[in-house]
Amino acid sequence: MKKYKAFLAAIISSAAVFAAASCSGENESSSNPYADVDVSPEVRNRISQRVTETDFLPDTELENKTIKWLSDWDINPNSSGKNKPVELVAFEEKYGGKIEFIQCDYGNRYEKLAEMINSGDGVDFFYGGNMDAFPKGAVRGMFVPADDYIDFGSPLWEGVRSVNESLLWNNRHYCVVVQTTGDKVACVYNRKTIREVGLDDPAELFAKDEWNWNTFENMIQRFADTDNQRYGIDGWWYEFALISTTGVPAVSIDNGKLVSNISSPAMERVQNYIYDLYSTGCIAIGVGDYGWTDHPEYIGEGKLLFYPVGLYSLYCESEQWKSIYGEDVFFVPMPKDPEADKYYIPVGMESYCLVKGGSNPEGVARFLDCKRFAIIDDEIDTVGTEQLFDDFGWTDEMFEMYHKMRDMASENPFLDISTGVSADCAELLDNSLRLSGKGTPWNETYDSVSPVLDKYLDEINGVS
Repeated sequence: MKKYKAFLAAIISSAAVFAAASCSGENESSSNPYADVDVSPEVRNRISQRVTETDFLPDTELENKTIKWLSDWDINPNSSGKNKPVELVAFEEKYGGKIEFIQCDYGNRYEKLAEMINSGDGVDFFYGGNMDAFPKGAVRGMFVPADDYIDFGSPLWEGVRSVNESLLWNNRHYCVVVQTTGDKVACVYNRKTIREVGLDDPAELFAKDEWNWNTFENMIQRFADTDNQRYGIDGWWYEFALISTTGVPAVSIDNGKLVSNISSPAMERVQNYIYDLYSTGCIAIGVGDYGWTDHPEYIGEGKLLFYPVGLYSLYCESEQWKSIYGEDVFFVPMPKDPEADKYYIPVGMESYCLVKGGSNPEGVARFLDCKRFAIIDDEIDTVGTEQLFDDFGWTDEMFEMYHKMRDMASENPFLDISTGVSADCAELLDNSLRLSGKGTPWNETYDSVSPVLDKYLDEINGVS
């Protein structure tokens, strides 16, 4: 069980975010009939003992024990059958805490947040792990620093100190990262298909340090045959996933200022590589008769070689993911950039932001302390593991690969914050950085995009 450390917290957060994305928006507290669903007395007792004995969690009495959470997904148990998260049990046992869920729609959650801030409703915290909250929320005054409430220098936060320091704005922590995740994008494939066409298993290539852009492209070129309904890469995630393997984000923070990196040799290299994939028939989506609808089910049908996607698509009962990807589905990290200094993969983060005008920032801080403790404490991690792992029907090998990807993300935790600069910046880069995969040479895209991106960043830097 110890080898799966921190797996639970990432699963709960990622699965909840995506599973609840279609929730209808209501600017009021949700009457959740499942919120009081509890863990077993045995589990509660085990967690209670750990939070009582530890020196990691501050011994303090919360005057206000309720924290208000605005989101399209509930941290509390819900109709999906999700168990009560172990960190919430820890929060209850250590501080008598409770989370009040205020439901909103994913698409207009920022509008709802602004509305509730202006009305003085006292929302306490907001999810930052979608990568679009920071630095936008800090610049617009929607979030407040957590520095007065969380001791980022304490042993509890040591494991994520560097990544939190990389996201400082005006030398303050507006985005609280409780952990980095390696499940943002994986390269999903079917081993039966690999065997039938006589290709090397990507997992074996990965184990031998031979899984890179070159072997990735060579395999696709050997497999792809559109006349016989055999396709290479499908989906909407592969461009930014490949960009991430260079280790150079489109936008980063340097000395408190936003910096564009799209003029870097690494960006040019990956964009030319993606263009080459397009030119040699490796990309399925949007080409010829394939159309603009992705077909993950083609993995299970043996028609598609690779489907880069977030691992949330496997965070469900085995019957569900097997019905799409087949019995022999497996996954590996995105292939290594042969010229990068390290093996970088797309890195996500589980993070939270304290909302301006919140009525209980101290309560949020203690809940986030409990999240950190649930991640690093072996006993609580084991409790959570016992609750949920069997539900997914994963093999030990799948868990091992996930564990490896998580470690890779932790070892090289660079983050691309471009989607968090502004809505205009996010749209600009989402459109432009995909064009190489649709047949537009990078030099044409760069010449038109670079000055616009610089303008967006200058506007934000001017108010920092």
